[in-house]
Amino acid sequence: MSIPLLAGDIHDDALRANVHPAGRVNPTPAVRYQLVVIGAGPAGLVAAAAAAGLGAKVALVERDLMGGDCLNVGCVPSKTLVRAGKAAAEVRRAKSFGIDAGEAHIDFAAVMARVRKVRAELSPVDSVERFTKLGIDVFFGDGRFTGRDSLEVAGAKLRFGRCIIATGTRAEIPESLVLGSVARFTNESVFTLTSLPKRLLIVGGGPIGCELGQTFARLGAKVTLMTKGGRILPREDADAADIVANALREDGVTICEVAEPASFDAVLIAAGRKPNVESLNCEAGGVIFDAKAGVTVDDRLRTTNPQIFAAGDVCSLGYRFTHAADAMARMAVQNALFPSRASAAKLIMPWATYTEPELARVGLSEAEAKERGVPVNVYLHRFEETDRGATDGATGLAKILTANGTDRIVGATVVGPHAGEIVGTLSVLMQNRIGLKRLGSTIFPYPTYTEVLKKIADQFNRTRLTPTAKWALGTWLKWMR
Repeated sequence: MSIPLLAGDIHDDALRANVHPAGRVNPTPAVRYQLVVIGAGPAGLVAAAAAAGLGAKVALVERDLMGGDCLNVGCVPSKTLVRAGKAAAEVRRAKSFGIDAGEAHIDFAAVMARVRKVRAELSPVDSVERFTKLGIDVFFGDGRFTGRDSLEVAGAKLRFGRCIIATGTRAEIPESLVLGSVARFTNESVFTLTSLPKRLLIVGGGPIGCELGQTFARLGAKVTLMTKGGRILPREDADAADIVANALREDGVTICEVAEPASFDAVLIAAGRKPNVESLNCEAGGVIFDAKAGVTVDDRLRTTNPQIFAAGDVCSLGYRFTHAADAMARMAVQNALFPSRASAAKLIMPWATYTEPELARVGLSEAEAKERGVPVNVYLHRFEETDRGATDGATGLAKILTANGTDRIVGATVVGPHAGEIVGTLSVLMQNRIGLKRLGSTIFPYPTYTEVLKKIADQFNRTRLTPTAKWALGTWLKWMR
């Protein structure tokens, strides 16, 4: 197995028993499968379960641990660890609310044990047993195409009518990075830690680097985050990224462009992702791929072989999020098994970075609108200027972009408490073509963080009061008795 687990650990033993049980023998292949899915991460599991639920004969191929990155080395363990860091920060911050809780005592080994425990407790949902009960043939081993409608796994040949590639990505190690003898980790190995590195260098200022950098600093490490240009979250709105950068610095993270790895106890490499395509023998399957972008797909998620589709992080669309993998998997099954033309081009894709404050976005950023020559109106309101923000001592902002001269939302960025949930609301509006005018007539509970959306809708509605409309209203009110 390429994903490292702790030998003899009760939680990792339970995880392993669910997602790659020792001594398990692969089933005898069917003569032909209606769908073969390669990769049992979020996209692969959703695709296999959906197809089997519709009555298709399905095979699922996994070379490592079922659950993929999300369960084993991504969302689940990282957010569990982030929550521990937040708890430590809350203790330290309590004094600002008039509560002296003293200094937080952190048992790092216990923190990491809880991470492994939560991961193990969630693993039955992604287990071999569950998917076998769904009627799916689960194979362990490297899947390699042997033709346009066949592949081989662990010596067995699987023939298919349709196939979905869902092999995901892995951490990319920059060739220019010289680490010497310093201990090195990626998101695949960092959750095996049982003692806290006192001096930790993180290479990469994207979501993984920022989330784990802030968390390890909160848990007591001296963290330096090395990123190109000294700027974090370069894909995001600059105003929002600056707020997150200031929060990281307040937690003790040093953000820089150059650092010397030899002066640290450990290095965590979070400098990008690389698609898992090399071992698939794509040429034999007639599938074109790019070593960086992944498997080439069209808007229907078809590869250059119309019998083979791709979904999730491995495909060339560039949406590398668990919720994107879920959405693409459902679309790939629909298009693969039925005469459907569901298009990924129509996906409205939100995402979030789970630092504190959270940073979330959907649609265009202000910079992207400018680069594409899309004229927009920008509306902004700060959490500090809402009543809930004031009561909680929250900072941050919401920025909503509308098509120029209209109330149609084309993009939004939120940085602040529960930003991911707030952007979810904005995604609903965009998906259903609901603009700021109707948002302004919606009643939200008071006081909540969604008040920031109401304030922005009010800003838009005030722009509708043109001089002519203002004169007409004034005339009417003077006439009234």
